[in-house]
Amino acid sequence: MDVIETKIDTSSDEYRRNYDSMVARVAELKEELRKAREDRSQKSKDRLAAQGKMPMRKKLERLLDKNTPFLEIAPLAARGMYDGMIHGGGLVSGIGIVSGKAVMITGNDATIKGGSTYPLTMKKAIRMQTIAMQNRLPLITLVDSAGGYLPMQSEVFPDIDDGGRVFYNQAMLSKMGVPQITAVMGLCTAGGAYIPAMSDEVIHVKGIGAIFLGGPPLVKAATGEEVTAEQLGGADLHCRESGVSDYYAEDDAHAIEIIRNIMECMPLREKARLPMHEPKPPLYDPNEIYGIVSREFKLPYDVRELIARIVDGSEFLEFKELYGPTLVCGWAYIHGYPVGILGNNGVLFPDSANKGAQFIQICDRRKIPLIFLQNISGFMIGREYERTGVAKNGHKMVTSVANCTVPKFTVIVGASFGAGNYAMCGRAYEPRFLWMYPNAEIAVMGGEQASGVLVTLRNDQLAREGKPPMTQEEADEICRPILEATKKESNALYSSSQLWDDGVLDPLDTRDVLGLAISASLNAPIPDDVFGYGIFRM
Repeated sequence: MDVIETKIDTSSDEYRRNYDSMVARVAELKEELRKAREDRSQKSKDRLAAQGKMPMRKKLERLLDKNTPFLEIAPLAARGMYDGMIHGGGLVSGIGIVSGKAVMITGNDATIKGGSTYPLTMKKAIRMQTIAMQNRLPLITLVDSAGGYLPMQSEVFPDIDDGGRVFYNQAMLSKMGVPQITAVMGLCTAGGAYIPAMSDEVIHVKGIGAIFLGGPPLVKAATGEEVTAEQLGGADLHCRESGVSDYYAEDDAHAIEIIRNIMECMPLREKARLPMHEPKPPLYDPNEIYGIVSREFKLPYDVRELIARIVDGSEFLEFKELYGPTLVCGWAYIHGYPVGILGNNGVLFPDSANKGAQFIQICDRRKIPLIFLQNISGFMIGREYERTGVAKNGHKMVTSVANCTVPKFTVIVGASFGAGNYAMCGRAYEPRFLWMYPNAEIAVMGGEQASGVLVTLRNDQLAREGKPPMTQEEADEICRPILEATKKESNALYSSSQLWDDGVLDPLDTRDVLGLAISASLNAPIPDDVFGYGIFRM
């Protein structure tokens, strides 16, 4: 492969302005992540200690193998929602190594409303199960939850992506042979009782763990029987009598030791194999990504410069370099794993969409994972491009993204607008993981374009009525709320709060995060002989 020859001038004013802008955004990101990890009331921390429980982060530290990475997923879920304190949606979740095996771990943070389940808690739990299913990762669940947050019960119970889906997914995971291990480290009540009941193996902590479909207050109201939580669903009852639980733990530390022992005894699943190379770092300093990525979407940059600071040895075999130049496609290695990369260098034209579709099919046929680097304002519009078939060529690329079977990974490094989001493997097209840079935005279109469309439509209406066009002040009045809403609802932190992505990345971490994600994805087999697509409109 050829080494990408950089053309970046790190002493230029443009580079410095980009660099300073990204530094400020990363600083904001790190402060938000710190809040999500640490901002808890002293009262909630004291209550946890009085109950003899470990904080969730401490449990995680004990559970993971020493000196191994943990790829946290959606740490900013529910940011700014509810009362602003449901950090991470009340769950700490991610992929780590336990007894030498890659696993998905998810656990309630009981210092947040006693581990109550909010709508975003449910959405995040389902996302973790989806990751476990797609990547065949054993699922370890650490339960300590007061149950559904009743004032919002209608938003956590009835729909396809609400509470029932959690148990449906547990049944599917079991059918797929994906191990599920649950530690009951606190309350596990109402529908939540099915989480351990539907798991392969259950560890139950004495004195603090309790499983029941109806808690003591509900039992008393329904039957008049007075019982304690321990009598109704404690470790002694479920380990000795009901058989719901399999292992009796003295405390949280003992429960974690049992989980590690279970994982040690579990057979090691053979991973999918790729033709690996010896990993080597990029030739160029990844810190330079800060100055490469433009602070404004209207200022273009060459995505090859970003690729050169992510891939092994900065080496890249470009496909169809002279054709469809607004989409850069080619092969490289990341931490020794072969990958096919698609990166935007402008809007998608008919030729670049055709090129992307062909490249995706080649990678799919060769079982090479795909990485999409999104910085896309959409497909090119206008009479000439409609005449030459931008819709049908865009359809070929979108169909290829939807139907390919290799693992897909998406990083939104700039704009992600309109159908460009779909063609470049947005969330709806099921990448195994999707992340955003702190500067990234996602929307149907940019705020300026959206407000411009509304002004044009209003002026067209006025013209039909025989009236003069709006004044600049009237146009500004229409534009202002659109621009404000777009600024609020399209930025990366807002996206992450809604769980439209798996997290916001410091650009310096791109290479390592992709390496971890590719490694995790290989726990699932890459299907054989299923290469096939729908009808392409030729």
